[in-house]
Amino acid sequence: MKNTLIILSGPTGVGKTDLSLRIAEYFHAPIISADSRQFYKDIPIGSSAPTDGQKQRVKHYMVGIFDLANYYSAANFESDVLSLLEELYRNNPLVVMTGGSMMYIDAVCNGIDDIPTVAPDIRQDIYRQYEHEGLSPLLEELKAADPVHYEQVDKQNHKRVIHAVEICRMTNKPYSAFRTNKRKERPFHIVKIGLLRDRQELYERINRRVEQMMADGLLEEARKVYPFRHMNALNTIGYKELFQYIDGNWSLEFAVEKIKRNSRVYARKQMTWFKRDKEIIWFHPEAEADILKYIHDSRQ
Repeated sequence: MKNTLIILSGPTGVGKTDLSLRIAEYFHAPIISADSRQFYKDIPIGSSAPTDGQKQRVKHYMVGIFDLANYYSAANFESDVLSLLEELYRNNPLVVMTGGSMMYIDAVCNGIDDIPTVAPDIRQDIYRQYEHEGLSPLLEELKAADPVHYEQVDKQNHKRVIHAVEICRMTNKPYSAFRTNKRKERPFHIVKIGLLRDRQELYERINRRVEQMMADGLLEEARKVYPFRHMNALNTIGYKELFQYIDGNWSLEFAVEKIKRNSRVYARKQMTWFKRDKEIIWFHPEAEADILKYIHDSRQ
């Protein structure tokens, strides 16, 4: 059997965690998290990080390893995971990687362009500008600095706009000059599995999940990390809405409903991204026997 990386992807709330545990146990394999928020120590509830009990069942990697102030990119993830896989494959011919952070999964599977690391002061200046002035001035700056990427970028996705502006400012070169989109070969076999549910079923699961996170202490967790609210790690669903409540701008009920709504919107965006990848084979999360058979067949 050749060394294999099983990618288990799908939208938030679809059921990746439970199935990844059962697949990993079946193959006696470790799990690598590809969730860009689970990397951080202080937000286990909001990032739906694996519990202590789940980590006792299966060895997990890339979970709770950084402070909130740490900058960590898809390029860092690519480098770290490739080194980690080289080590893991000495004892495990199969490794499971699961999560919904699409760029991080792509970085491991296909490689990522060699884009310079952004200086912290430039990142802070741009995020401060975004918080005070909104996205419009940054879009205008990107249009002037890199009209090619301006036409391609998702203008509603502030993180991608901001990152492109960061590179333009730091290097005085267009962001598009660093993007080659050249696929890199990997020394292991990749099997991509996507999990899919009926939209209404998924939305109901997302709503219940948010309610469970609140019951588990998400508000208390948000209060603890509130002093770090300007960190990029907290510029994410769950914390942004609760910070509005803590600031006195929203009621708690309204903030929770916004978390549910924004989570559903994010799930749709994830599906749009994943459906571009024709290598993903889709299953319902409860079709476990079919999934295991597909993994077995793919490794022959």
